[in-house]
Amino acid sequence: MNEFLPNFLPQLTQQLINGLSLGSIYALIAIGYTMVYGIIGMINFAHGEIYMIGAYVGVVTLTALGAASGTLPLTLVLAGALVAAIVVTAAYGWTVERVAYRPLRGGPRLVPLISAIGMSIFLQNYVQLGQGARDVSVPPLLPGNLFSVEIGGFPVSLSVTRALIIGVTVVLMIALTLYIGRSRMGRACRACSEDMGMARLLGIDTDRVISFTFVLGAALAAVGGVLIGLSIGKINPFIGFVVGVKAFTAAVLGGIGSIPGAMLGGVLLGLTETFASAFLPTEYKDVVAFSLLVLVLLFRPTGLLGKPDIEKV
Repeated sequence: MNEFLPNFLPQLTQQLINGLSLGSIYALIAIGYTMVYGIIGMINFAHGEIYMIGAYVGVVTLTALGAASGTLPLTLVLAGALVAAIVVTAAYGWTVERVAYRPLRGGPRLVPLISAIGMSIFLQNYVQLGQGARDVSVPPLLPGNLFSVEIGGFPVSLSVTRALIIGVTVVLMIALTLYIGRSRMGRACRACSEDMGMARLLGIDTDRVISFTFVLGAALAAVGGVLIGLSIGKINPFIGFVVGVKAFTAAVLGGIGSIPGAMLGGVLLGLTETFASAFLPTEYKDVVAFSLLVLVLLFRPTGLLGKPDIEKV
């Protein structure tokens, strides 16, 4: 037992770091799912492909600016990639809402759901035709570790990319929380989430609010796409589907419609998946992650921070 603890604690610390960085990516994407559902009660199944497009735009921008890396500081190159990805994917998010959702908003819920799935397949094949189906390498702009120590013969390190993922996510979460809580648009979003009809009667432009949620969710997903590209070093047109499903799982786990729930669900799912892959055969990591979701839904159907729907009569 005394020999086990010194070996276990460093591994626990390392997997905690890995899980927090992975969970941060899930949280950034899950917010897009939960905001759209919280306002219009529908799931944007094209959101994973928006994340994938953000990753591609980031790679193209990094490659283009890489030719000038001798004269441009690295901070400016990364900022340019993030800004380009946010702008382009925000436009895609706005387009998805206008094309796949707004014309069908008054119809049965199954119709926009099918439309969103069709948009997801279209975007995946659209990128595949334009960029090819092979993996695309991401320039290694941030190699090395922020720190690396050895505890009991086991190395514990925090890479620069993982530190960047965690740091950027924390900053964005704080900024989003303050914006939703204190800004005029944030109050409009909360009003539409509570009662869309009453918000419209009070003079709130609900169409503008709905478009804003798609744009904001796409922007956050774009940041996640650029950061994950820097972390794993490669992307392909199919990364959006798997990550999108897991981010949706994180949103449901935390409580679909709750922004803090999406943050919490993303972190919990990332930690669960990382610890499962570290201490169990790798094939079981998804089994453990989705088993956690099943258990939460069995004992708390609204998710960890979700609230039960109240039927208005």
